[in-house]
Amino acid sequence: MAAFLQLRDVSKTYQSVSDGPAVNVLDKISLEIEQGESAAIVGPSGSGKSTLLNIIGTLDRPTNGQVLLEGRDIAQLDEKQLASARNRQIGFVFQAHHLLPQCTVLENVLVPTLVCDDAALRESAPERAQRLLKRVGLGERTHHRPGQLSGGERGRAAVVRALINQPRLLLADEPTGSLDRAAGEELARLLLDLNREERVTLIVVTHATDLAQKMGRRFQLLDGRLV
Repeated sequence: MAAFLQLRDVSKTYQSVSDGPAVNVLDKISLEIEQGESAAIVGPSGSGKSTLLNIIGTLDRPTNGQVLLEGRDIAQLDEKQLASARNRQIGFVFQAHHLLPQCTVLENVLVPTLVCDDAALRESAPERAQRLLKRVGLGERTHHRPGQLSGGERGRAAVVRALINQPRLLLADEPTGSLDRAAGEELARLLLDLNREERVTLIVVTHATDLAQKMGRRFQLLDGRLV
């Protein structure tokens, strides 16, 4: 049986806007990750970590190579199918969290369900949101707005939002980068707990050595190559 996620010789090149040379960001990346695993992608700034995560998450396309999610070649999907995959199969957690300041925590969590094409999932989403928010310690904060939360609380709300549509893949880009040590460790434990409880595959891009060491597998990028 094929791995849940497969990258085959994935490369990414950005053409210069002037007459300068093209920039090779990723160079023939190949890896396989099984359903339910946790993995960290580490490397120095500019090594291509976030670009690789964006390609895995269908936010960007490789110049060459294949990305297969559950055996499907992402490059073969049209824009509507890609949007559906992002909404249903993939959850994103970003360093900046991107919570809507005018909405409550509960409303923020439910935003991805607004464009979900699964009526049963939309109907059950408020109950699931309440359960997950309680699970991450935000049960009493559902009607607060992001500005009323600590950095750690905003991070936990962003994780719940990423999980609300029951994705099979959770991608986190420097999720602890803006948090102090205690809040970062708490969020790391939460991500791994939910990785097990929700049986969601977890891939984290991070500079934090302690966070990377908690993941089941670690991949190091250097100058666009796995080393």
